[in-house]
Amino acid sequence: MTRWCCVLGLLWFTAAAAQELPPLEEAFDQGVLVIAAEHSCYRFDIYIAETRAQQRRGLMFVRSMPATTGMLFIYSNPAYLSMWMKNTFISLDMLFVRADGTVASVARDTEPQSLRSVAAEEPVLYVVELNAGTAERLGIEPGSRLFVDAEDFLVE
Repeated sequence: MTRWCCVLGLLWFTAAAAQELPPLEEAFDQGVLVIAAEHSCYRFDIYIAETRAQQRRGLMFVRSMPATTGMLFIYSNPAYLSMWMKNTFISLDMLFVRADGTVASVARDTEPQSLRSVAAEEPVLYVVELNAGTAERLGIEPGSRLFVDAEDFLVE
């Protein structure tokens, strides 16, 4: 009985936390990201996570995302950044990006709701999250280049 109460309590807490969060459109600035892959360029509408609170939230509780949408995490200094999938219900591709806008590494098809750390292989300044399978489908690999146009932020 106690076990079921704990499970139900956890489900209630998770549902309540999700309902308290404002929609992504209200919580994040938005911009446009272009990724130059090996043979073409691809445009994405992005949510920008610059503050610590935005970075903690990320794409938590998102149940689906359009194919041309993603999230850009911007950090103040290059570091061996790591992400996790806590309360993230969709699988993602994570692009770890150097300060010069080039992709350092790609973590593909991350496991939804996992607490396992997904880490950069070298110091990076940005992380981009896209729907799982996007990097492979579009040929986004280490060395691909990002161009971001967003309010008060430009990588070229």
